[in-house]
Amino acid sequence: MDAFIAVHQHEWDRLAKLASRRSLSAGEADEMLRLYERTSTHLSMIRAAEPDSPVVASLSAPLGRARAHLTGTGENVFVSSAYFFTQTLPVAFYRIRWLTVILGAAFIAVTLAFALWTIHHPQIDLLMPEEARQSYAGTEFVNYYSEHPNSSFAAQVWTNNAWIAAQEVAFGVTGVFVPFVLFVNAQGLGVAAGVMAEQGEAATFWLYILPHGLMEITAIFIAGAAGLRIFWAWVAPGQMRRSAALAAEGRRLITVAFGLVLVLLISGVVEGFVTPSDLPHWLRIGIGAAVLAGYWVYTLVLGGRAHRAGVTGDLGKYDAGAVELTA
Repeated sequence: MDAFIAVHQHEWDRLAKLASRRSLSAGEADEMLRLYERTSTHLSMIRAAEPDSPVVASLSAPLGRARAHLTGTGENVFVSSAYFFTQTLPVAFYRIRWLTVILGAAFIAVTLAFALWTIHHPQIDLLMPEEARQSYAGTEFVNYYSEHPNSSFAAQVWTNNAWIAAQEVAFGVTGVFVPFVLFVNAQGLGVAAGVMAEQGEAATFWLYILPHGLMEITAIFIAGAAGLRIFWAWVAPGQMRRSAALAAEGRRLITVAFGLVLVLLISGVVEGFVTPSDLPHWLRIGIGAAVLAGYWVYTLVLGGRAHRAGVTGDLGKYDAGAVELTA
């Protein structure tokens, strides 16, 4: 070991000297690359022969500095986080804005249709007995928002809705999962609204639904729009292969799933702490409307700006991998 160190010490010292410099000439960079490769081999040999040798630690430090010179350091976490929240995420929301609105309009239409159908149903007792409707409208609907501690209820709502949103994005490629989920939720909401209205509690229904529902239901539309975009990339891939089109669209829109986790966290906090609170009705609804308005301002202003700047929301060229050339 002593002989090995004596033979190669000058190379290690030279590598350490080059790695400690802030800038290198072209020749010095080439020299450092050769010394880096050679020293890495030396380190492997020493570890195999004598793992506890102090030389292992003394070589690891200059090798690490040389590696940073040769490959570059990772982007600052604060810079990358700022770019994600000001560029990548808003442009991902922006790209599906119109499909989000279309799904929202269809959802509202189905909800209203089921509400009217429930109110005017000639045999409404078949849907829900009279006593059950009275109990639901009188106590159960309102008590649902306060029967658990606020923090536990907010966490439960958040995880449940985030799971639904993630499923819409993941299984949207089938083309049928998103319409099915939205239809089932619109049906349930419409029947609930119809029962409340039939019992003369329509105002109570809207006063407890709107504070959190404005953003919560919009988030479900956003997730559905992301899932359907992935489906459409499979149906109409353009000049790309279907696998490549699916991969590209999936990379862009998986960002939506991560963003919706934060959006649904906010709506979950509103549902857990604001909806069942004793705040005036106008203030509770105002808070819900402000959250929804904040989302659309964020999407249209920051997302529109990033879109015009050419941001696509996809991974960088290195992370995304090679792309097949097409005519």
